[in-house]
This record gives sequence, structure tokens and C-alpha cells, in this order.
Amino acid sequence: MTPAITTLEALNISFELLSFDYRHADAGEVGLAAARALDLDPVAVYKTLVAALGVERLVVAVIPVAQQLDLKQLARLCGAKQAALAERASAERATGYRVGGISPVGQRRTLETYLDEQALLLPKIFVSAGKRGLELGLRPSDLVLATGAQVARLAAAD
Repeated sequence: MTPAITTLEALNISFELLSFDYRHADAGEVGLAAARALDLDPVAVYKTLVAALGVERLVVAVIPVAQQLDLKQLARLCGAKQAALAERASAERATGYRVGGISPVGQRRTLETYLDEQALLLPKIFVSAGKRGLELGLRPSDLVLATGAQVARLAAAD
């Protein structure tokens, strides 16, 4: 049981829980490993990235695993001068999860969350359940409800 699962259950949000062997995936590639191992379309598998906006402000961006985060766009959305991926230790301390298993749901500190708009085109997306090797499948609207996420274009143009 992870805080993400507990949070979704407390909110009465239905979800699918899937597990896979992540041990051969690099921390930055766990999402793609999940898609392969679970035979999921990578378009429906999302990664949770923690970004730093200045010294003390952290935000969460949830984007498709096969895409890159547009940091300039994220900074604009947040009214910041610039954004950078947070240091591993900062992300783990703020969320309570380990890199490679950071869930957008049930974080230790509630961080401002942004979900890529492509998610709303899908009936179900998959995000980390808060532990490497565990994925949650849920409706994008339920993820927005559980996290208070703002929906916007976040993925870098190819």
C-alpha cells in the first residue's frame, strides 16, 4: 500500500493497479519500462517530474513517458523566470517517493501539479503508484480531481 493508493481509496476514485519488474530499468526510464513490461501504449503511460522554479518552489509536471518536458512552457505557466528539473534529493524529500516511483498522487507535501493536455484525449492513463514497479490506471479527470492539477500543454514539440 502506498500513499497514492490510500489517497485514491479515500477519495473513492476507482483505479487499476498493475505491477511489473523494474529492476533492469534506469531511474529515468522506469515509465518506458512499465509500458513495455505491461504491454501498454506509451502514449497512455505518464511520468511524474518534479521541477524547481527558483530556490524553494517545486511543482509537478505529468507528461507522456516518451516525451520531454518543455521547461520554458512550464515556467511561463507558473509565472516563473525559469524552470529546471529538481535535484533528486529535493524531489524525494518533497514528495516522499523515490525517483523512478514518484506518483502525482499522495505526496508528502502537496505540490502544484500540471497535467499535459494530451491526457484528456485518452479514456485511461497510467502513472506511478508511488513505488517502482507499480502503476495506477485511472481516468485523467480522476487524476485531476485527486491532485488539483491544472491541464496545459507541457510536452516539448517534436
